[in-house]
Amino acid sequence: MQHPPELFWLALTALVTALFWAPYVLNRIAVLGLMGALGNPSPDDEPQSPWANRAQRAHVNAIENFAVFAPLVLGVAVAGVSSPVTVVAVQAYFWARLGHYIVYAAGIPVVRTLLFFVGVGAEVVLAFALLQSV
Repeated sequence: MQHPPELFWLALTALVTALFWAPYVLNRIAVLGLMGALGNPSPDDEPQSPWANRAQRAHVNAIENFAVFAPLVLGVAVAGVSSPVTVVAVQAYFWARLGHYIVYAAGIPVVRTLLFFVGVGAEVVLAFALLQSV
């Protein structure tokens, strides 16, 4: 059985979102040592690098947006409304969110915001495709 390509991009987006923690945890290990990083955070901890703090916020933002993206993709798949437009939308979402994480961690504000809006736009496209089917 052929699955809609949107499910591939959903799985890929889930995978990278799940791995976004790794860079800032590696920074935590570098700052606090392995045992310090394994312990509970404390107000007395040495602060992480600014990029690592931004990466952590980018990860939280990615999770918040994935909570909107995933049901829309699943809805498109279940409703059978996959189209070239929805495929481009999920691809755009993936690349926008990956780019958002990278530029957010790097501290590039305007590009970060533009990539955020590309992701939201992709969600809107998916929502419209789904709403047209009901």
